[in-house]
Amino acid sequence: MTRAHRILVVEDNADVNALLVETLVAEGYEVSGVHDGLAARRALAAGEQDLVILDLMLPFVDGSVLLAEIRRAGDVPVLILSAKDAVFTKIDLLRLGADDYVTKPFDLGEVAARVAVLLRRSGPAGPAAVLTHGDLDLDPATARAAVAGWQLDLTATEFRILQLLLEAPDRVRSRPVIYEAVWGEPFVGDDAAVKTHMSNLRTKLRDAAPETDPIETVWGLGYRLRPILTQS
Repeated sequence: MTRAHRILVVEDNADVNALLVETLVAEGYEVSGVHDGLAARRALAAGEQDLVILDLMLPFVDGSVLLAEIRRAGDVPVLILSAKDAVFTKIDLLRLGADDYVTKPFDLGEVAARVAVLLRRSGPAGPAAVLTHGDLDLDPATARAAVAGWQLDLTATEFRILQLLLEAPDRVRSRPVIYEAVWGEPFVGDDAAVKTHMSNLRTKLRDAAPETDPIETVWGLGYRLRPILTQS
């Protein structure tokens, strides 16, 4: 029997925290809630989490600082709770490493749905062949990816985008197609999330192997992997 997914809720408003914990427990998750940044640090250090729901405006340690620390430590999905008057824009949050965001005030059902999508995207997909294209290698079973022999430190969203491209290297994937395949929900016209995660992915690929630039932009259409050049 598989264990329930572990979720950490980091929210300083006690009522909101309790509602989130109660809602997610009812969905079958193992949930713990903390109310400030220091308690969040201790909880993250004490045990493995499958997903973190993170408020930005926290006592003692700001949520943006915690997000950076979580991202340096690994690729656990992070769902940001963002107030409308927060300093950070949605694009800023994605660039900082968030996998998704919900704007306050939010619907509890929407939060539960987004949590399910993030866990589905980051969870194991079962036995699958290693995907290879030129210098790129991606193993869905172990959630590892490399370029030119260098291991890539990808978020769950970046990994899924790269996997999608590798599954059909010659196919052009539009932003709406990428969004619906990776986020698991209908595209409603805002492609900022795709553009931001794609930019982050391409930066990591170039940083790991500066001589390679495997993702090609097909202007007006979308993205695909560059053809492999063969020597005659």
